[in-house]
Amino acid sequence: MPKGVSALELTLNERPPGIALTRWLHEELRHAVLDGRLRPGTRLPASRDFARQYGVSRGTAVTVFEQLLSEGYLRSQVGAGTWINERLPENLFGAKRPPVAVVSRPARLSKLKFPHPARPFRAHEPAIAEFPVEVWARIASRRLRRVTSALLAGGDARGYGPLCTAIAEYLGSSRGVNCSPEQVVIVSGVQQALDLLARLLLKPGDAVWMEDPGYFGAITAFTNVGARIIPVPVDEHGISVSKGKQLCARAKGAYLTPAHQFPLGMTMPLERRLAILRWAHDARAFLIEDDYDSEFRFQGRPVPSLQGLDKGESVILLGTFNKLLFPSLRLGYVVLPPALVDPFLAFRYGTDLHPAGLDQSILCDFIVEGHMGRHIRRMRELYAARLAALQAGGQRYLGGLLDISPIQVGLYTASFLRNGMTSREAETRATAHGIETMALSRFTLKRNDVQGLLLGFAAFDERQIRRGLEGLAAALDRKQGEAAG
Repeated sequence: MPKGVSALELTLNERPPGIALTRWLHEELRHAVLDGRLRPGTRLPASRDFARQYGVSRGTAVTVFEQLLSEGYLRSQVGAGTWINERLPENLFGAKRPPVAVVSRPARLSKLKFPHPARPFRAHEPAIAEFPVEVWARIASRRLRRVTSALLAGGDARGYGPLCTAIAEYLGSSRGVNCSPEQVVIVSGVQQALDLLARLLLKPGDAVWMEDPGYFGAITAFTNVGARIIPVPVDEHGISVSKGKQLCARAKGAYLTPAHQFPLGMTMPLERRLAILRWAHDARAFLIEDDYDSEFRFQGRPVPSLQGLDKGESVILLGTFNKLLFPSLRLGYVVLPPALVDPFLAFRYGTDLHPAGLDQSILCDFIVEGHMGRHIRRMRELYAARLAALQAGGQRYLGGLLDISPIQVGLYTASFLRNGMTSREAETRATAHGIETMALSRFTLKRNDVQGLLLGFAAFDERQIRRGLEGLAAALDRKQGEAAG
């Protein structure tokens, strides 16, 4: 007979005055079964243990068990125990309860499911197989051997202090960020940061600029708080400040990806950066700078962050280690203007109190000891070679079908359809050919002139890229599809 889960404790209501003990206990157990608090297959304690647990005589417990057995709620076997019957008639539970009402939210990727392992051209995954696991394991082992009670207790809403210091120093040297460790707050990633910032800074009806096309996670965060999203078109230099001012000059804030625009990939030049900083100063608006994939620039000098140019403390910088190192790490950061630090931390106390400490200490050592810098340099060379293979293969296999953008940064590239297909049609056909990709139209708000696909290259070697391009060419070739049909 299969073993069931034992019922450790069951909360029972107080026995009403004038109700016999046996009747009260029978009704309490019966309702616990009907309400689903005692699930089918749950094993009950022995009658002696049950009687002791609930302060009744063993005779009362036996009488109630026998009545429930006769009614079909329980089953038992001598020497084995007593269980809630797995074969309870459906009508015992009465009419099904209507589902809990939930607020409808846009779910741009809710039907987009990627199986594992990754196949070309999944855009959001780094080269996980290339991560130096042995180094990470050695640091983790050392940390565990020397762990302190203070580290295990956690409790600082900012995060692990030495990690905040390491991040501030890293950002200052590599990204031109001007901040102190006290301005750095550790979060699980960019999405948690966006959720907290949206709820802290925006009220229902507040207007916020959003790149069009742009990052669906920001759209979701702003929509969830009832903000009025202003779709501002992106041109070859990034978000158009002039268009934004025409659409809503007094917006409360803006979200942008200046280092590597998501999803089109361009880098915002200095003139445009200064223009949006002037607008934010004049409108007294906040700017959320998502420093998306900025570490992986394959040509030219690194572009300083927008935050480093900001003199008016308008910019909030977001970053993550989840793509830089490995996705399940779940660690990122927010760099806040000094005036926002305390309100942000106070707001955070209403969610998760503080981030987990042990992984932060391991990451801190990984950064301070130089391992992250070496890993980034190695991945930069690897990703550059894989991007070159994608671009060269695109010219060979996709001529007249798809033009791959000549970007030189990040883990993915945008590509633009030349065969007359829509983005969604191309995505559907690619999926049918075993190719993982996303339609650019998934990231648009109002625009319908962006027809293409997002192609990730970081997680795939040159052989996988070549085979992926061959499959994508077959998917996008209408003539080949018609002949096959």
